[in-house]
Amino acid sequence: MPSFRIETPIAAPISACFDAARSVDAHLASMSRSGERAVAGVTSGLLTFGDAVTWEARHLGIRFRMTATITILEAPHRFVDEQVAGPFDAWWHEHTFAERPGGVTLMTDDVRFRSPLGPLGAVVDRLVLTRYLHRLIDARAQWLRSTLEAS
Repeated sequence: MPSFRIETPIAAPISACFDAARSVDAHLASMSRSGERAVAGVTSGLLTFGDAVTWEARHLGIRFRMTATITILEAPHRFVDEQVAGPFDAWWHEHTFAERPGGVTLMTDDVRFRSPLGPLGAVVDRLVLTRYLHRLIDARAQWLRSTLEAS
């Protein structure tokens, strides 16, 4: 299963980073380039354990709809969202937060996913999706960083 990790130091308190990362409103603002919208479930505010949200967006020229549920929440250090309906055979995204010296929080995104269509999906994952999703999640992390550090 393809996977990647992104580590982002943010000069902000751990609680602010944790809340921003699980904010539907912040997610929408950070993903405005793809026209992402929350169309069902929790569509505003902070996600908590058991919450589901259905996202709709255009990626790689194709409109997608994905429903993810918060399956683990250990405030303010960790939460996991997993796809329960959508384009992937599997989607698992763990967000962790650790305090570092000097008022810095290390935010880490660990993502595992698998496309449908067996061997063909595996080729698409390797040639296109791993790089695309890494850039997408990193852009979101940098947006959170700049927003939190500016406030």
